[in-house]
Amino acid sequence: MVRIAPSILSADFGRLADEVRAVTAAGADLIHVDVMDGHFVPPITIGPLVVEAIRRATDLPLDVHLMIETPERHIEDFVRAGANGVTVHVEAPGDTTAALAAIRRAGARVGLALNPPTALERTRPFLGGIDLLLVMSVNPGWGGQPFVPGSMEKLAAAHRLRAESGATFDIEVDGGIKPHNAAEAAASGADILVAGSAIFAAPDYRAVVDALRSDRARS
Repeated sequence: MVRIAPSILSADFGRLADEVRAVTAAGADLIHVDVMDGHFVPPITIGPLVVEAIRRATDLPLDVHLMIETPERHIEDFVRAGANGVTVHVEAPGDTTAALAAIRRAGARVGLALNPPTALERTRPFLGGIDLLLVMSVNPGWGGQPFVPGSMEKLAAAHRLRAESGATFDIEVDGGIKPHNAAEAAASGADILVAGSAIFAAPDYRAVVDALRSDRARS
């Protein structure tokens, strides 16, 4: 069954703990936390102190997505704050191998992300050492962007690459995921759907979580 990860980037930060508790109660499987530094991507979002606050509001795994430069310098801080998984970008300045090793050393789930323009082949050297591959289906930075054309094909290619390589990582997709395209994303290969505005802009969080997940079981 596909898993649903609400992205708090679209939540009401004035009542963030309540928002996290609400999506937890609505049946979310994990909480997706977007960290941006104003360098790798233009916006600045949050740091470890906010992750600490989210940790106190839910028992769900925290899926922390670092859209930052030299992520290896900050991984331990986020894991100490409560991150269960940390994802870094293959495009980020810094040492990708060192960053992935730092996540593993800190005891968190190891994730690697790639942006829409980045060829999937660029991730191949790292596939044996990751637990999650995050396929960005929008250009990272702001929430609420439309789904980038070609992302379904990239998900399918990631699914084939996983099978060919014999690896066992999960495939996650982030950006523009809505109830109308969730089934196709899951059928294309996604194990985890990150959804922000689709959930937090709706009056009934559970209804959207159920809609994203319904009839998505895959063998």
